[in-house]
Amino acid sequence: MPIHFDLPGRIPLFPLSGAVLMPRSRLPLHIFEPRYLQLLDDTLKTDHRMIGMIQPDGDKFAAIGCAGRVIAFSETDDGRMMISLKAISRFRLIDADQGFHPYLCAQPDWSAFARDLNGPERDPGLDRDALLCLLRRFMQAHDLSSDLGSAATADDELLINSLAMMLPFSVGDKQALLESPTLADRRELLFGLIEFALRNGDNEETLQ
Repeated sequence: MPIHFDLPGRIPLFPLSGAVLMPRSRLPLHIFEPRYLQLLDDTLKTDHRMIGMIQPDGDKFAAIGCAGRVIAFSETDDGRMMISLKAISRFRLIDADQGFHPYLCAQPDWSAFARDLNGPERDPGLDRDALLCLLRRFMQAHDLSSDLGSAATADDELLINSLAMMLPFSVGDKQALLESPTLADRRELLFGLIEFALRNGDNEETLQ
């Protein structure tokens, strides 16, 4: 479903290595640091309720992140928060500063990602059987759960984006998947990363 509200000129920033939010996907987050509890409290007071997810890159940040809208939250007995973000749009990071907050705020450039605001993408080139076969081999090789029942029937975008978010690729690989311009590009990269990991299972730099 297309987005019908204006994208904000500033958003709170949540840097988290190894965590990426793909277009139209959802990401659960466990928040416990005081500064990020404050970030959440401030975010829930806004009309857009958006948080920018981005990966650290050394002393800086990745060039591109993805903003998600808080669609659910609950508090634990010890004061921590469980939230769910629904992706709204990727953005290019123009600037980030702390200002008067205990957390960073970002100036995002949304202009290159207008497609993110529309409905799900399709991928006519997806060979689902080949992907699932490759995925089973990957799961077995890395001692991961191989229950792929839901993967067999999931929509193209949900399947590809979910795998891109959850498989244990390196930070750089996850960033490359996020930055893939189209769903077909992301699927091609995903295939390549899985095949490379299977060929180089003893290479510790391939996976985290």
